[in-house]
Amino acid sequence: MKSDLLNILSDGNYHSGESLGAVLGIGRSAVWKRIHALEDRGIEVFAVSGKGYRLASPVELLCKDKILMSMRHEAREIISGIEIHQQTTSTNQLLLNNIGVGASSGYVCLAESQSAGRGRRGRDWYSPYARNLYCSINWKFTDIPETFPGLGLAIGVGMASAMRRLGLPDTRLKWPNDVIWRDAKLAGILIEMSGESCGPCNVVVGIGLNINMPKSAGASISQPWVDLKTALGKEVSRNEICAIVLEHLVDVLQHFEESGLAPFIEEWRRLDVLYNKPVTIEISGRKLQGTAQGIDDNGAVMIAHDHEVKHYMTGDITLREDHGSGCRHR
Repeated sequence: MKSDLLNILSDGNYHSGESLGAVLGIGRSAVWKRIHALEDRGIEVFAVSGKGYRLASPVELLCKDKILMSMRHEAREIISGIEIHQQTTSTNQLLLNNIGVGASSGYVCLAESQSAGRGRRGRDWYSPYARNLYCSINWKFTDIPETFPGLGLAIGVGMASAMRRLGLPDTRLKWPNDVIWRDAKLAGILIEMSGESCGPCNVVVGIGLNINMPKSAGASISQPWVDLKTALGKEVSRNEICAIVLEHLVDVLQHFEESGLAPFIEEWRRLDVLYNKPVTIEISGRKLQGTAQGIDDNGAVMIAHDHEVKHYMTGDITLREDHGSGCRHR
């Protein structure tokens, strides 16, 4: 019912409570309650006496048909299904729960909002309603490449390519899972696996992409962030963005399954926002300082400290505070 109301209001015009009630088959008081339910989800609605209700800014709901029609035929054929939820706990968790039940390889889960969206290492992911892209895709690997831990880096290269296609040629990457634009986080990547570490397995790739964040988001996020609307300086279609992101995801997953991380290494190094900068890496509560030296051929980050270069496959890495800038994890 709330999504039906939102669809009516999405034309940007004023609608009286009486006309909304007639279309929805409810009374004016019920319309008023549903308007407030939209506002509780972060969707601002103007109410003007004598005119009715109007959205403060346009809202585009995700639509399976629009997404598929915006995709190239080759990529569309690989998508085995798309499900869209008005609200869920986490798109990644939904797919992980449904592997073997209906989530086949190439199956996509989208949500307008997440109540328990997750970033890397279990961190919360801020997920306002109908503002951003919360997207997960299931992929079945029959043979796991030796460089499998570097899958997130390959996905990052694909996301940077998608952002260039949208008009952001200066998108950069931060090890291991952040997409950066001008020192602010634009998107994050979460890779989760179900199955054996050797042999066939299902991998869920989750993408959280900021598209049109509410101004109030600053109170909920502790790090520098940016959205596509701000970066591009214009409104952008969430359905078209989703189609472009999915095209690049399936392309990366296909190539990674065939060739592993190798085809993506040089591009990732070119986009490395931390290269040769002073950083702090935290591993199991222990903090080490050094200078970032890029990634090795397996995707491990290389840090120069204590007169040698050490390689790390896990850890939280940030620019040192004395550098004057930072790209901290959510």
